[in-house]
Amino acid sequence: MHQLILLFGSNLGDRLSYIHQATQQCMIEIGEIKSQSSIYETAPWGMTEQQSFYNQVIEFSTIVDPQQVLVKILAIEEKLGRVRNEKWGARIIDIDILYYDDVVIESENLKIPHPYLHERRFTLAPLVEILPTFMHPSIHQTNEVLMMNCTDQSVVNIL
Repeated sequence: MHQLILLFGSNLGDRLSYIHQATQQCMIEIGEIKSQSSIYETAPWGMTEQQSFYNQVIEFSTIVDPQQVLVKILAIEEKLGRVRNEKWGARIIDIDILYYDDVVIESENLKIPHPYLHERRFTLAPLVEILPTFMHPSIHQTNEVLMMNCTDQSVVNIL
């Protein structure tokens, strides 16, 4: 079994419902939930002129390999109505792979750990809630240390 950490985000429509639906689909397609953070309301990142996001980090136990996880989460996003119009734009659902065990993958279509993980409070806050001492396999710092060193000052609040 492998440890998979996913970040769920939504800022369109019924944000809580979309995160819940995506989580349910991931339980069917990917694996069992081991732990999950609270849901956070967070300021948009990248394109700031849009509605706030709801974000949640969930740890799964899985037998699915990283490439297949990517295929499955993209299919779940599409099934729930995600349309990719612009980078960092508004979205019904977004599912990002943050970590897969302590694996580092740098391919054309998949980068693990997530390349912006350490730069985003909306990712680090829920991550620190459930996995504060998990060590980033490339940066070699815990999530807690990454949060303390994060320069992003975006608003991140537990719902």
